[in-house]
Amino acid sequence: MYRLYGSDWAKNWKGTSIPTGTVKWFKVVQRYGSIAPDDGSRDAFVHISSVERAGFTELREGQKVEYKLVPGRNGRKAADNLKLLD
Repeated sequence: MYRLYGSDWAKNWKGTSIPTGTVKWFKVVQRYGSIAPDDGSRDAFVHISSVERAGFTELREGQKVEYKLVPGRNGRKAADNLKLLD
């Protein structure tokens, strides 16, 4: 793996879109949920810790969110750096 510096980083960052999606479900008691990406790719797992880091106590079904995909457990991609779009 290599790291991007200077103009290489800026060029690649500008070409990358920030994922957006809709909360399919979120169970506060279970402490996790699922986000359906707008681009139709595989659903993203979201844990309560990511929700709390964003300053929220829960997510509601149907909410539009922006997020960053990070490596999660079991090889699944997880949503982090959440922002509400509604």
